Amino acid sequence: MTEPKIGRPHSRFHSSSDNAGVQDTNWTRLRLANLPRFDAASVLAQWRRLHAGQGDFEPPSSSNATLLEGWACYHGGDFERATAIGLQHGGREGLALANRATAIYASYVEPRESTRLTLFRQVADRAAAQAELDPGDCQAHYWHAYALGRYSQGVSVAKALALGLGGKVKGALERVIELQPAHADAHLALGAFHAEVIDKVGILVGRMTYGVRPESAIEFFERGLALNPHAANGLMEYAHGLQMLHGESHHAQATRLLEQAAACVPVDAREHLEVEMARASLAD
Repeated sequence: MTEPKIGRPHSRFHSSSDNAGVQDTNWTRLRLANLPRFDAASVLAQWRRLHAGQGDFEPPSSSNATLLEGWACYHGGDFERATAIGLQHGGREGLALANRATAIYASYVEPRESTRLTLFRQVADRAAAQAELDPGDCQAHYWHAYALGRYSQGVSVAKALALGLGGKVKGALERVIELQPAHADAHLALGAFHAEVIDKVGILVGRMTYGVRPESAIEFFERGLALNPHAANGLMEYAHGLQMLHGESHHAQATRLLEQAAACVPVDAREHLEVEMARASLAD
């Protein structure tokens, strides 16, 4: 097998006809077949599995029909509608939905790089403002870190570090784990952060300037996957991290992780996108 090309989330599952700006048209719709359908009842019934990576993230009340509709849209792949509902609802619960839907759409679906970066900045700014208003809002800290991290990858990690964005990402993720130690996604994201910084600046500078270490990256990856073994994206991030940290010497392990990601059984639109990406990486 050729070496897997383990990259970051990219836009492969969209219609190529949408070329307008962010404000001009509706967001690009998914073209994946067999996407699952959700309603309020199925969202509530599957909440723990659907949100396994998000720690103790509580579901909306069964009486909150609007917000449950938004989560049904999100898990079914209608990220635009989910974002609109979340923003209209507002508050901690509404922004958690809107930020998640926008960030995942920008990561996996949006084909225009400039639009992706704009959306990531919108999420980062919204989440940062919410975290300042409500310091105990774990989801606000996480989506601030996620969006700022993806934005940093888009403009180049080296440039983002020079702008001081790395410290903000790391600090926000550490705050998430302080608030919710079982937040699997935050552990996985911190593992990716450690690996990415080391890849760009080296072990010595990384340790002295940013407090990152290869062994810490591995510990965060392992902890995140122990908390949520269904995380196809976490398995891909771990594989990518091993390549950044160790190169060809860990090629076999990276390939096994990719194979595990490709074999995951997806339960919603995001997981379908992640599993398809893992399969595409193995096929390259």
